[in-house]
Amino acid sequence: MNDATLRIADKVASTFDFSVDKFPLSGPDAMKTPFYGLFRSDTMDVVGASSVTSRYVPHTTDDVLALTEAAAEAFEGDINIDCHFREGHYVNVQPSQDHRRSVYGSADNVFPRVIIRAGYDGKAFNATMGYYRDLCLNLSMLHKVSGTSVSIRHTSSLRDKMNWLIYTFNTLRESWGSLADVIESLETREVVMTSFLDSIYGVPADDASQNTVTRHKNRTEKIFRRIMNERTRSGRPQIAKDFRVSAWEAMNAIQGYVQHDASRKGSPSSFARIIMAANDKAVIAAQDAAMATLVA
Repeated sequence: MNDATLRIADKVASTFDFSVDKFPLSGPDAMKTPFYGLFRSDTMDVVGASSVTSRYVPHTTDDVLALTEAAAEAFEGDINIDCHFREGHYVNVQPSQDHRRSVYGSADNVFPRVIIRAGYDGKAFNATMGYYRDLCLNLSMLHKVSGTSVSIRHTSSLRDKMNWLIYTFNTLRESWGSLADVIESLETREVVMTSFLDSIYGVPADDASQNTVTRHKNRTEKIFRRIMNERTRSGRPQIAKDFRVSAWEAMNAIQGYVQHDASRKGSPSSFARIIMAANDKAVIAAQDAAMATLVA
């Protein structure tokens, strides 16, 4: 192993220093059942939302390491990684800044990020090419950009399939150019921010409770403060009275609110908030609305 591979292996091993093991589940009075549960070896916490069968084989930390090493090979070893466990293994692969693309001036840039997900839900592993925006610290995946996501079927010992994995991640790496082109196109499309927000969150009904109205107002104000602050820091002109902004700005304002500002139980880590935001209905709706401007 070279130094870069050793560094990656150490990070994966130290973060995921436990196994997920399968144990039989019993009924009343120790009655045998055909069902099994998945449990973390370090905490004995249950993993996953449902039971599994006797045929289910949990993946291992070495499988996750094989995926990460393949991603590193695709980016010539010049990567950093973050790791997180949430009903499965997540790895955020950060290639070097050589892949930077400017969206607006010198302050609004995007950098490729590959999110690897290896869950315990019976679904295929997934690797998605996303972007990191330095202006607002958003990390997001655009779900509707073709070729930016690949599924990897979990079979026994992914280590034996490294050549195929490296080929798969090389293909994913090449999608960065297409994703960055889409992002640049979103910057050229305009939306009215008030209407954009209404399409995502709706408008409180006339008989809505005061709490509902207050939450809606506070969220709207936070999103507008975010977008106006980002316009100033990126060197964009002051927002006009008709509240027109680029689809790129509008989408990221909602992404930023959900990822950084929205209240969450349990003080989740930054990486955990990224994962939560990726599955948030408002974030997905904002992406869909922004992408719709490209075909309007």
